[in-house]
Amino acid sequence: MSKALIELIQRDFGSAVLESHSLHGDDTVVVELRAWKEVARFLRDSPQVSMDMLTDLTAVDFPEREPRFEIVAHFYSLTRGHRLRLKTRTGDSEGDEAEVESLCEFWASANWLERECFDLFGVVFKNHPDLRRILLYPEFEGHPLRKDYPADKIQPLIAYRDIPNIDKVAPFGVDEGMAFGRQTHAQARHDTDDSRVN
Repeated sequence: MSKALIELIQRDFGSAVLESHSLHGDDTVVVELRAWKEVARFLRDSPQVSMDMLTDLTAVDFPEREPRFEIVAHFYSLTRGHRLRLKTRTGDSEGDEAEVESLCEFWASANWLERECFDLFGVVFKNHPDLRRILLYPEFEGHPLRKDYPADKIQPLIAYRDIPNIDKVAPFGVDEGMAFGRQTHAQARHDTDDSRVN
């Protein structure tokens, strides 16, 4: 199916397909940025393709190249059993203007994958419903998976956030799920004494 799948995309999108290759069952199609979302829609909606699962989405940084970033998505068809890697390229040599259309409209799994890519690489996913950092705190400066991010960079100190009245979601109780160091030594000692009595 690999060769037939690539030929199907080339037939429908013509010059928007920049390159493709297939090696040991690893099929890749690279498309122009303008065609990214339409090709993704085709992969999901075409009965011949039926890519109903977005398994991963990330970026690769090529700082010496322009466009600088390759956006890479891996798709799988649960009904047909084939896979495809779809790529596009975006961003100038400085990493600015790295934008691509969000795929959240087609696959719910794109939500957190795109947020992670935004957080760590700085790629902006246009029309994403909630594009904000997912692994790092909001005040973090830079994007640590870019190859020019300095390994010895010191991040700014952030004031302690005491957020009262946070409702815990089951299975956590009100005293569970706390970060290390949130309880004082007196609280911890009191809890220990109570458990001994019982």
